[in-house]
Amino acid sequence: MGVEICVEGLTKSFGHQVIWQDVSLTLPAGEVSVMLGPSGTGKSVFLKTLVGLLKPDRGSVTVAGRDITKLREHDLYEVRKLFGVLFQDGALFGSMNLYDNIAFPLREHTRRSESEIRRIVLEKMDMVGLLGAEAKLPGEISGGMRKRAGLARALVLDPEIILFDEPDSGLDPVRVAYLNQLIVDLNAQIDATFLIVTHDIASARQVPDNIGLLFRRELVMFGPREQLLTSDEPVVRQFLNGRMQGPIGMAEEKDAAQVEQELAQIREPTGTPGSRPLTPRLLPGPGITRPPRWEAIAAREAELQRKEVADA
Repeated sequence: MGVEICVEGLTKSFGHQVIWQDVSLTLPAGEVSVMLGPSGTGKSVFLKTLVGLLKPDRGSVTVAGRDITKLREHDLYEVRKLFGVLFQDGALFGSMNLYDNIAFPLREHTRRSESEIRRIVLEKMDMVGLLGAEAKLPGEISGGMRKRAGLARALVLDPEIILFDEPDSGLDPVRVAYLNQLIVDLNAQIDATFLIVTHDIASARQVPDNIGLLFRRELVMFGPREQLLTSDEPVVRQFLNGRMQGPIGMAEEKDAAQVEQELAQIREPTGTPGSRPLTPRLLPGPGITRPPRWEAIAAREAELQRKEVADA
């Protein structure tokens, strides 16, 4: 079962540059959350702060009842065992085959026998669809396979929290679709807490339980998927609809008058302001049992769809 992460008043800067400030949110245990935001808004910095790789200027990050910002290195090391991380490029060792790459955390951090390690490695490789590729080197496989190998390695210590740093980067749309399905299936199977940093709007609409958006050094919103997808907050609407009109500019923030003029020229669709019809949620694949929370999610989204039809 995943664990809850509670973030309160988190602020991070490098020198005089404030990355984000006063960020507060709760990542619910066992759920999938996505963090969005334009390039340069500090999404990856936020991820590294959650796992204790970066220390914030102020604020707290409480994981399993412990504020990791106040822990000594030894105690922080113990809390980090709850985490698995999938880095952008998979972070595989180029000189090791996939089997040894995935076995590496078990050999480094446990005293398991090689027979136990083999059982675990093959089980995780099977979960991500890589059985049969044990002897291949990272340079011999596709980007999508490298991502899956990195995910298998993140899973071998049975983490209760998994962080994904732009898992879709460098992948074509078909591989992104396969990866999204894999993420949904894995969450249903292992019930860990997932946080995904991504730019991919299709993934953000289909995959998570919760969505957050960082912009202008602040957390604009964080909440249930359907709340963000139907929000009338201008920056949320602009980002999720992938359009030029709104507060986000190419190289810098737009002034308020320009934003107001642009938004006034947009003809909004009928129904909830600024929304398209709610994108259907990606479901676990055949034979995978849906977690109990899915019933409540489905009921909320069905009610929202009814309201949209009634308001149209």
